[in-house]
Parts: sequence; C-alpha cells; structure tokens
Amino acid sequence: MMDEAPYNGLVAGLWKRILAAVDQVDPDVLDAVATGDMVTLTSASGEKVVINTQRAVRQIWVAGKGMGIHFSLTDDGRWMDDKSKGLELLAWISECVAALTGEPLRY
Repeated sequence: MMDEAPYNGLVAGLWKRILAAVDQVDPDVLDAVATGDMVTLTSASGEKVVINTQRAVRQIWVAGKGMGIHFSLTDDGRWMDDKSKGLELLAWISECVAALTGEPLRY
C-alpha cells in the first residue's frame, strides 16, 4: 500500500484538476465545493456528484449516477475502479457531470 504522503499529493493534484475543470463551467450550471477530503459538485437542479478520499485504503470514492464506486491507483498511474469494470476516475466524474448538466467536464 502506498504511503500517506504520496497519496495526499496525488489527491491534492486530482482536486486541483477537478476544480480547474469545473471553473470552465458556468457556475449557474455546476458548482464545486472542496473541503479537505471531499469535493462536492452540485448541478443547478441540486443533484450532486461527491468525490471523497478513502485514506485507510488509499482509494478515491465517487458517488454519482446512483452508484458509489471506489477507484484505486494502478501500476501505470491511472485511477481505475476496483471492480474491474474499466472505469477511469476522471472519465467517470465527467460522465456523472454530463448526466446532471448535459455536458461532460473537460480537463
């Protein structure tokens, strides 16, 4: 398992990328709130995508599209779902946002 410091650095980088992508979207369409271990994306309709750290197991958890999915870092540096469905973290977040707003996030 990865040490906490590298994990924290990776999470910080992910949060920056996600927030930068949301900054490109009209705030009346999608809003983001980051609070330490969590980023909450809220659409104009009030629906949410929640992205949260799972520090104990060094994963990222995403609630969106009626599902909660855990993502683990692979040997090639990608965050992939832990059920081997072939879902990549940033692509999944983009897909969840598109389901709420009609437009995917662009990183």
